[in-house]
Amino acid sequence: MRAYNFCAGPAALPTAVLEKAQQEMLDWHGKGLSIMEMSHRSKDYVAVAEKAEADLRQLMNIPENYKVLFLQGGASLQFSAIPLNLLGKNNKADYIHTGIWSEKSTKEAQRYGDINIIEAGTKIDGKLAISAQSEWNLSKDAAYVHYADNETIGGIQFAGIPQVEAPLVSDLSSSILSAPLDVSKFGLIYAGAQKNIGPAGLTLVIVRDDLLDQAKPEIPSLLQYGSQAKNESMVNTPATYAWYLSGLVFEWLLEQGGVEVMHQRNLEKAKLLYGYIDSSDFYANPIFEANRSIMNVPFTLADDNLDKLFLKEAEENHLLNLAGHRSVGGMRASIYNAVPLEGVQALVNFMDDFANNHG
Repeated sequence: MRAYNFCAGPAALPTAVLEKAQQEMLDWHGKGLSIMEMSHRSKDYVAVAEKAEADLRQLMNIPENYKVLFLQGGASLQFSAIPLNLLGKNNKADYIHTGIWSEKSTKEAQRYGDINIIEAGTKIDGKLAISAQSEWNLSKDAAYVHYADNETIGGIQFAGIPQVEAPLVSDLSSSILSAPLDVSKFGLIYAGAQKNIGPAGLTLVIVRDDLLDQAKPEIPSLLQYGSQAKNESMVNTPATYAWYLSGLVFEWLLEQGGVEVMHQRNLEKAKLLYGYIDSSDFYANPIFEANRSIMNVPFTLADDNLDKLFLKEAEENHLLNLAGHRSVGGMRASIYNAVPLEGVQALVNFMDDFANNHG
């Protein structure tokens, strides 16, 4: 049987997608070869790549004046690519700090420009939260404002889109496609694929056309958005299989009814899990309710000496990858689009049994 996978990334993929990929593994559409063996320049593969982009544009309602790039190097390479692409005409940017991933992106950006760090992490009623925008010291002349919408490790998420004058740049790695989003409010969106899109090895960048000519002259050619856009993300050989699998996920999302349907499912899953945690004296969540992630749910046990036993028994019950990130400890359940409601219900049932047996 397939287990329920709560890994933060590489994360669960829809079973239907894996089954289709399995069916096409040795012979893609009667061509006598795997798509992994196919030239990225071939007519057949280009059609696969173009359909993936078209389906993503439909899912996210991406305006025509945005380019969609399918790149490599993970979101972490974009920590460098973004300042190199956007600081060529104005060497200043604002970075909103709310957790580990926004901190990593800030440190990398500081290598390339004058970065104004906005400490937005705070506590409300003893819980971790994001401060109100009225408390932020935004620059008047920033080339862009960067933030991580959802901190995968901390399980903290912005309650809405920041309202800023400069182009808004967001790391959406762990929240993309989980809820409707007005792409037109952003200058640039980027996301590692291995959470809500597809397998590791692919990174999406959605960038507004007017930002394609802002690059620093010393930027490596493979990182230059303008060059990648001109060459349809094929300046060099792309991550072809990851691109193909992501396209299958996009097809699956459309078959489910699109992002709005997935959002309602995600809200139902999050309500179930948070509701149980809040009702229990044995478990606790450290995040202020308005900033709770609907994708990554961290929680602690009343006695952390039981952590190892919890993980052992969870795995025996086919509930996998529930350990919190090594930097924060505790537990974390990532309930991305591909994790079904019945998986979250199975987790809640196990948590309740464990609490009754060890509380």
